[in-house]
Amino acid sequence: MKHLKSLREFLSELERIGELQTIDHEVDWDLEIGAVTRRSYDLRAPAPLFTNVTGYGDTGFRVLGAPGAFSSAEHQLARITMALGLPAEAKGQELMEALVEARNKPGIPPVEVPREGAPCKQNILLGDDVDLTIFPTPRIHGTDGGRYIETWGINIARTPDGSWTNWSVNRMMIHDRKSLACLIAPVQHLGIVRSKWAEIGKPMPIVLALGVEPGLPFVGGMPLPEGVSECDFIGGYFGEGIEVVPAETVDLLVPATAEIVIEGFVSIDETVMEGPFNEFPGYNATAASPKARFDVTAITYRDGAILPVVAAGPPVEEDHTCTATMHGAELLYQLRQAGLPISSAWHTPEAAMHWLTLSVRQDWHRTLGISSAELVQRVADVAFTGKASVNAPKILLVEDDVDITNLDEVVWAFATRSHPDVERGEFHFPHKLSDDLPVYLDDEEKHTFMAGKVVYNCLLADLYPEGKRPVKGSFENGWPAEIQQRVLSNWQKYGYR
Repeated sequence: MKHLKSLREFLSELERIGELQTIDHEVDWDLEIGAVTRRSYDLRAPAPLFTNVTGYGDTGFRVLGAPGAFSSAEHQLARITMALGLPAEAKGQELMEALVEARNKPGIPPVEVPREGAPCKQNILLGDDVDLTIFPTPRIHGTDGGRYIETWGINIARTPDGSWTNWSVNRMMIHDRKSLACLIAPVQHLGIVRSKWAEIGKPMPIVLALGVEPGLPFVGGMPLPEGVSECDFIGGYFGEGIEVVPAETVDLLVPATAEIVIEGFVSIDETVMEGPFNEFPGYNATAASPKARFDVTAITYRDGAILPVVAAGPPVEEDHTCTATMHGAELLYQLRQAGLPISSAWHTPEAAMHWLTLSVRQDWHRTLGISSAELVQRVADVAFTGKASVNAPKILLVEDDVDITNLDEVVWAFATRSHPDVERGEFHFPHKLSDDLPVYLDDEEKHTFMAGKVVYNCLLADLYPEGKRPVKGSFENGWPAEIQQRVLSNWQKYGYR
């Protein structure tokens, strides 16, 4: 496992494999950066690194688009797997296993380093010098209500009693030179931490760290249980603590190699308007509303700081890749802890966090001695409970002869194995914990964060006697090994590239 300890190390690795596109041509922060980033998602092109932003050409500041998106077919998951220490060519199920293995390890706390060795302290702005507008923060989408500086960073907050420090990813929009508008949902962990501060009548100290080492935003998006430290978890994952340094004006530790660190306090009751901003379901946003105000007390940053940016929208972008890996891994861990024979889990990125596909060992019926309907219920009892279940409104349950990280195979299995009868193919579970963003929800469901969910049963093992189950007629299964080898050896002789 290769621990990349800064965004700049990550960019060097992306450049090495041809997955970084440096753009020296002048690009406007107002919509053009967002449009280029969006286009790069659509083409699965290298990540754009903007070095010449209109109005900021002589500052040395840069903007990185699509930091955790899909890459080319050669190494589709490279930006995700490399961020989390695996090779560029690693498969999704390899990443799932690495994350689940880390859930069984003790966390490793961060390591405090000297201030003089922390790149994030190269420049420090305090008092009247604080100015959020010095950075080339883009207005990303044409419908956005402002310039969003936090789309792929880490928000750090701690409960008043010091028992739990939460690292998370929640969007933030610049309100003015010294304040941000923050989306802090009460059901999310940052909202829970904030409620503890509200109980004692004090504003919540907070840090926003941008351009952090590449694994941190993924772990910040992982639905770990309440009270568990994301920072300690990723330390355990890599086998060494994350390097941190004290903030300037709040009692919090910040990632030492961060490109930009913004410190301050979230007001108890004062709000500012925030939005619209496009989100993971993939539709243009139209609504703005009052959100919590983040009053900035300090900014520190590296020379030539790099701001990472996500242009949220239709799949596949970082909202989807982060969930595919981190939510999938947490649910896989929980299902296995419940004693279920789950081979792997994958929040199908192309489904915009609306499909979770689970593969079950092919011997499940023989070893468990239960029907598929009973297995569906046991899966639902775990998968539709708790924070990790929020973005799993539709679950596809298949056997593990299907590569659930391959969308073509998932669609084929769903279409051919799930019975259209609601008593055999579809199992409905009303009034379960939900995100409020799916466009099909009504106002009450959005307000209560509760909505119906469904499991699609694509299992075959209990329908056929041993040895009679349908076998996928693939290249691997349909021809003798010697014919397969002959075809593979002669492929270029046939004239194929």
